[in-house]
Amino acid sequence: MNLSLELLLQLTIILPLIATLAILATGKHPNIREAVTISISLVVMYCVINLYQGLSAGESIEVFWWQLLPGLAVRFVVEPLGMLFALIASFLWFITTLYAIGYMRGHHEKNQTRFYLCFALAIGAVMGLAFSANLFTLFIFYEVLTLSTYPLVTHAGTEKAKQGGRVYLGILLGTSIAFFLLAIILTWSVAGTLDFKPGGVFHTDVDTNLLGAILVLFVFGIGKAAIMPFHRWLPAAMVAPTPVSALLHAVAVVKAGVFTILKICVFIFGIELLPTLPTTEFLLYLASASVLLASIVAMRQDNLKARLAYSTVSQLGYITIGALLATSSGVIGSSMHIATHAFGKITLFFCAGAILVATHKSKISEMRGLGFTMPLTMAAFFIASLSIIGVPPAGGTWSKWFLLMGAMETEHWVIMIVLMVSSLLNIAYLLPIPYYAFFPGKDHPAAKTGIKEAPLMSLIALSITTLGCLILFIYPQPLYELAKTILTAPGVSHGH
Repeated sequence: MNLSLELLLQLTIILPLIATLAILATGKHPNIREAVTISISLVVMYCVINLYQGLSAGESIEVFWWQLLPGLAVRFVVEPLGMLFALIASFLWFITTLYAIGYMRGHHEKNQTRFYLCFALAIGAVMGLAFSANLFTLFIFYEVLTLSTYPLVTHAGTEKAKQGGRVYLGILLGTSIAFFLLAIILTWSVAGTLDFKPGGVFHTDVDTNLLGAILVLFVFGIGKAAIMPFHRWLPAAMVAPTPVSALLHAVAVVKAGVFTILKICVFIFGIELLPTLPTTEFLLYLASASVLLASIVAMRQDNLKARLAYSTVSQLGYITIGALLATSSGVIGSSMHIATHAFGKITLFFCAGAILVATHKSKISEMRGLGFTMPLTMAAFFIASLSIIGVPPAGGTWSKWFLLMGAMETEHWVIMIVLMVSSLLNIAYLLPIPYYAFFPGKDHPAAKTGIKEAPLMSLIALSITTLGCLILFIYPQPLYELAKTILTAPGVSHGH
């Protein structure tokens, strides 16, 4: 099957859109519908892996779709950062589909066809976003992603779900139209191009105050990166079914945000220019504050999904910090964190959903002694927690290591302390959950009940992502190689 790489690149974006039609057509037959979703997710994964092999072999893969104005075109190109994002998203789409089948049936959800349909749309948008060759293309898919995930957030159709959906849409569309679009227009007028170029697009003689302002607009406008004060949509979106929280709010939507910030820092500003801008320091400290505040808020949540949501806000701050540090370690740390956090957080959400389906519990205070009834789920929760905290033997160790290196190289001691303290806070809000699940205290009745695990499909998905956390620790080489080549892609100059 030697399809040309250009065709494969287009297929990764078009196939999920074709999937939506197939899902609609087979909606009355759940088994066929799920088979369609699974097979298309496998084909997309196959395409992405082939693109990765092509990229590793040094092929240049790009596709041009159509041109709006001279210089404003929908174009796609495969480069290491987008490749990394697409690999994670496509692999986890397949795993989440497995999980969703167990969850949606075990929980007897309504409107499952609409659920799978919007899911496929969202993945198509993520693929388009990952491979965008310019800001114009990226912006289109960014908006498509927001709109296609709205029906997933309001899936339950209750008053609470609709309220959550309103906050979600309001913040994401508001920031992207008020700030992000404005930043793109300013970039276009200052630089005359929206293409992602290694080393940045701005000329050296442009006023740094103006560029600093553009940077602030970008960071605030990319609401999906959930930098405080624009993080409220993430906890609000937790009314969605768990597979949605898992894939979209641990992998697709939020990672689309930080991916965009990374992309803009490296390919629009360039890491030579970033440290010279007047607002970079301010944004660094804002992201640090976001990391600490979100961790503190997370400790006070009793609803498990709410706690995980605030934890995500905090972890996204790491990635933004890495991008703004503008050193090679920072960028490597950030891009690796996109992967390690994806595996860790998706596992935690899978566990939350498994607990909900098996025991109908969503509050942390009710989860004492669950280790006896759901040993596999709680063990997975424990390993994934280690990855989020960033200690061996879990993958999160490496990305935190590189972020710390980046902070040390640039002598940002405050940020180094923030990263350390935040790791301690992560321990404080994650580890007590599995601890009390396995050691509930002497007089707790839980030890006597039998094992009552989540649906099998959900367990399989859980186990795969937990293994992923461990494999990323033992064998981070391919991930590191990809992350390293983001800056050594043709023509990127090395800054300190």
